[in-house]
Amino acid sequence: MKLMIVLLLSITFLFGNELNLVSPDGKLTLTFSLSSAGEPYYALNYNNTQVLKAGRLGIKIKDDPGFFDNFDISEIDSTIIDESWNPVWGEEKTIRNHYKELVITLVQEKIKQRHIKIRFRLFNDGLGFRYEFPKQEALSYFIVSDEITEFCLTGDHTVFWMPGDYDSNEYPYFTTKISEINALIGQKHTEISTRSIIAENAVQTPLMIKSTEGLYINIHEAALVNYPVMHLLADKQRFILKSELTPDAVGHKAYMQTPEKTPWRTIIVSDRAEEILASRLILNLNEPLVLENTEWIKPQKYIGIWWGMHAGTNTWNYADVGNIKLADTNWEKLQPNGRHGATNEETKRYIDFASEHGFDGVLVEGWNVGWEDWFGNWKEEVFDFITPYPDFNIEELTRYAAEKGVRLIMHHETSSSVTNYVRRMQSAYEMMNIYGYETVKTGYVGRIIPRGEFHDSQWMVNHYLRAVRLTARYHIMINSHESCRPTGLHRTYPNWLACEAARGNEFNAWSEGNPPEHETILPFTRLIGGPMDYTPGIFQIKMDYYDKNKKEQVHTTLAKQLALYVTIYSPLQMAADLPENYIRFPDAFQFIKDVPVDWDETRILAAEPGDYIMIARKGKNTKNWFIGAISDENKREFKITLDYLDQDKTYLASIYMDAKNAHWEKNPMAYKISKYLVNYNDSLYIKLAEGGGAAISLTPASEEDKLNYQNYQKK
Repeated sequence: MKLMIVLLLSITFLFGNELNLVSPDGKLTLTFSLSSAGEPYYALNYNNTQVLKAGRLGIKIKDDPGFFDNFDISEIDSTIIDESWNPVWGEEKTIRNHYKELVITLVQEKIKQRHIKIRFRLFNDGLGFRYEFPKQEALSYFIVSDEITEFCLTGDHTVFWMPGDYDSNEYPYFTTKISEINALIGQKHTEISTRSIIAENAVQTPLMIKSTEGLYINIHEAALVNYPVMHLLADKQRFILKSELTPDAVGHKAYMQTPEKTPWRTIIVSDRAEEILASRLILNLNEPLVLENTEWIKPQKYIGIWWGMHAGTNTWNYADVGNIKLADTNWEKLQPNGRHGATNEETKRYIDFASEHGFDGVLVEGWNVGWEDWFGNWKEEVFDFITPYPDFNIEELTRYAAEKGVRLIMHHETSSSVTNYVRRMQSAYEMMNIYGYETVKTGYVGRIIPRGEFHDSQWMVNHYLRAVRLTARYHIMINSHESCRPTGLHRTYPNWLACEAARGNEFNAWSEGNPPEHETILPFTRLIGGPMDYTPGIFQIKMDYYDKNKKEQVHTTLAKQLALYVTIYSPLQMAADLPENYIRFPDAFQFIKDVPVDWDETRILAAEPGDYIMIARKGKNTKNWFIGAISDENKREFKITLDYLDQDKTYLASIYMDAKNAHWEKNPMAYKISKYLVNYNDSLYIKLAEGGGAAISLTPASEEDKLNYQNYQKK
């Protein structure tokens, strides 16, 4: 007890009714206080600059007094943690978890001695806090009707935001001042299949902010379990962001039973944009690994029967008919449309290509019956997830893939008939085990069944995690699409390899697409919570190649598509284009074949949200480094130092860069490749076109390399 008191006084300072906590490096200061009405408030400073003014904390309860006033402090506890842990896969081999913790127990003496705890963890790069509800006589079951957590900003900062929407996170990002937020602009994006915009002033997290003082601030949440997704409502005059929880079908936010806790609310802060991307605060706030055996979890690179459907050369459906009933249809008697992608012949072609070029897996979409009227009908019995179309022989293709050393990747599109999927998940996963499928891509396109639920509701949040836990029992890895955005749970469940949960590359094929700045914002927003299956690697940029009447295109250069394999992190990376397009550009395709999907070290070399990103990564258990640099709609030049290379080695630098006349719109497929010998004392100079990029591999040079390539000459 004496030791605890000494420790407490060493890191926590009490001034009147205020508690102060200072981060391990002394840069951040948290202040907690109670108002005269017993209302809890918190504030945050960075190097004597105010990050957040005093903001309210609390939870509202249905049909009962809430947890937001009439509090007294009954107990204070504090500790310091400094430890390291090794993720199963990730951006670094080892992650440091260093923070000071302050736990404040608040009691409502007038309400049957009800009490809650607010737990703060202050890291060198930010703050996490959550509400905890201990088991107690006066509180067992309760319904959360609202959460009044506030993030009180100090001015009309620049924000990188998308509309707050209970059903979709597939909007492009907008960059405005807080006072200029207008989420209703999202209504014009009719290409998004299911939209439920919350309000004119609603935005999503992760929210990236650049303050008028030059601070970079990121607001999100960590460890989202048994609770709805948190959006934010902006007070555009007072610059206050208030939590907005996703409701269920009857308007309730969360059903709780003590003991219980909320997800962490997170604020990452730095005066350097690069440090926002380097933060591992979200991961550190999640629980450690719970799986006993992880040997079956493998990062992987894959191709797939997929882009052809988006480009219009193939279809998911086998026949062009409608009003199909799953149990009553004789699929053998349907007339095939001749454009079905998931055929035996086409799948074998993809397996051959994957085997020849060293890819781990082949995703096949449209293999299973039911695609004829799958979309938009709010239909319960859509797919059974076990019956293949007549032209997809699963036994034969499984054998063929095994002979070629390739794994088939399962696709389970639920069409958001989630109750149907829940009934069939176990039999579907058992089938995957029988045929040797180790990875499944799930999808949730459309309006949710049970009807009235949202994609971001507590019910659906629990479903996504239920799928992750159940697939783990079957030693299956999962890649979820149209799910809620991740919150670091891949630390706890590393079989959750990736999510989509944002506007992916496919939007470029059939809509106005993603503007050139899109990929320079994603790492500061969507990727803060976890890896994304963005599906990069599109070489045929303009869609009129497939249909002369199509106006759509990918809004990058080809070289930028290569760089995305480094700047958009994922342990599950797709080479998304058609095999024949890679055959057309074998020299550029080499980078996709070479770049790893698992890393020992990551260095953020340069970054500014909405403008540019440059990242260097060291491959897992190798001496090889890879660099990706991307730009928005502006051309840029960078000098890249190489002082992280081994000092005793000469490296072969292979530089894949925009050609001099490249431009994302006018000449997107123009690129050049240069090779040089370099060492840790050298620097590389690269030029990025408008909407362009550069990708660099640095591998220890062989004797043959040294004979073939001259030393890099500095400018």
